[in-house]
Amino acid sequence: MKRRERTRQLIELGGLAAKAGLIDLTDDDRAVLYGAMLEIAATLRGEQREYALTLWRRRGKRAFEDEVSTRD
Repeated sequence: MKRRERTRQLIELGGLAAKAGLIDLTDDDRAVLYGAMLEIAATLRGEQREYALTLWRRRGKRAFEDEVSTRD
């Protein structure tokens, strides 16, 4: 069961990368995407962690809400 949950998680995370437009914006360059993710990880290890989490969480929630409201 854990393997199935992990597979679902990975698919959902890939979907978020696509939803954000990252795949198209980078011409599906996985080195660029990985480098960007490493930069995110470095930010989350640093002094700006809480600020970054708050900012990104707000942006993400707003984007999800906008997506739902445009479907209705």
